[in-house]
Amino acid sequence: MKNIQLSAVLLVVIGSFLPLVHIPVIGNWNYWKLDHFLASGCWMLCALALWGIINSRSKIIRISAILLILLFIFTLFAVKVQALQYFSFMPFKSWSETLAGVVKLQWGWMVEFAGALLLLLAKNKKPIE
Repeated sequence: MKNIQLSAVLLVVIGSFLPLVHIPVIGNWNYWKLDHFLASGCWMLCALALWGIINSRSKIIRISAILLILLFIFTLFAVKVQALQYFSFMPFKSWSETLAGVVKLQWGWMVEFAGALLLLLAKNKKPIE
């Protein structure tokens, strides 16, 4: 099962470089272009999960997987709020909501969530002593 957990951590790390948000005219942004602190937090949680995998600590693996999922949900929420905030200068609320709607989420989020969910659901077998 360690192979599944290692590939789940690898999915999350690779997912941080995939396109997560598409902004017209500007292009696609990955986690590092969105926010360096959130991307660093994602990698620190991946490192914690990797440490848990190497040392067979299933509780640490579970906690880091749950924290990764919460970090991704927070980031999705922050992207939507930031897009609405960015166009708040518009005189009508419907205009700002329409313009904020042009910021689209990309397929990289599926890879991020798949890796975190796989990390959460993969069982760690007890080592034979």
